[in-house]
Amino acid sequence: MAELIDGKKIAQKVLEEVKAELILLHKRNIKPSLTVVLVGNDPASEIYVNSKEKKANELGILSNKIVLTRHTSERELLELIEKLNKEPQVSAILVQFPLPPQIDERRVRDAISPKKDVDGLNSQNIGKLINGDETLAPCTPKGIARLLKEYNVDVEGKNAVVVGRSLLVGKPIANMLLNRNATVSICHSKTYNLIDYTKNADILVVAVGKSHFITADMVRQGAVVIDVGVNRVKTKSLYENALVIKEDVDQAAKITGDVEFDAVSKKAKLITPVPGGVGPMTIAMLMQNTINCAKLANHIRRLS
Repeated sequence: MAELIDGKKIAQKVLEEVKAELILLHKRNIKPSLTVVLVGNDPASEIYVNSKEKKANELGILSNKIVLTRHTSERELLELIEKLNKEPQVSAILVQFPLPPQIDERRVRDAISPKKDVDGLNSQNIGKLINGDETLAPCTPKGIARLLKEYNVDVEGKNAVVVGRSLLVGKPIANMLLNRNATVSICHSKTYNLIDYTKNADILVVAVGKSHFITADMVRQGAVVIDVGVNRVKTKSLYENALVIKEDVDQAAKITGDVEFDAVSKKAKLITPVPGGVGPMTIAMLMQNTINCAKLANHIRRLS
């Protein structure tokens, strides 16, 4: 039976590190701040934004939420980002995705100053990641890398398979594993005979957004399995009105991962549960990246 990777425990460790760095920054009269921009009223996005704002406030990071209507034009959003880029009091900028169809997400990502790009999705920061600079790497992959480190997973030389090629998770975690000298395969919807890859994986990262996509027969005995999926299997209508609080969503849906947990956990050596695995690490790394943005703005490499 697999040992569970406790994302909540490690996330709390990261947040304690963030608190310690905050104290040192405050002593220098530096007050990190996070500005989140939400376009439209997508209920899931509202939940994510509110949870980020809540965590920032709990830690003592200044937070600001800007809500724009779903009819906001690309030009209006880009003008707002340019204004935030120039504002010294804004350490970090996060634009919540997805955006309405009239807005090009790539233009928005690249409009954010690389030093304020807390999500690590600006093309410059992706390029730095490929070159081994993970200061502002995307938060979920950064969280996965930290979990592997905390659980003493030896990545070097191992076969690592990433199922999913999104810019948010698949591509960056593949590069982070390469940075740690793993032998990496990226699989996706066009991959032939997916099982031939997954069954040879020492480390299997799954981020496809399909409930129970990976079954036990697809997993090698003793593998380390990282499940990034968060799938809400509806038990009743989820979003009957525009304003849905987290408790309503939890009651309306069963949350599952991309991995068939019960069966796969009997074969794996280590496995992340859903919820409680990768999820808590994402927001912890967002807070850490906010601190890193503040340090970059003030040309600080080390605080101690």
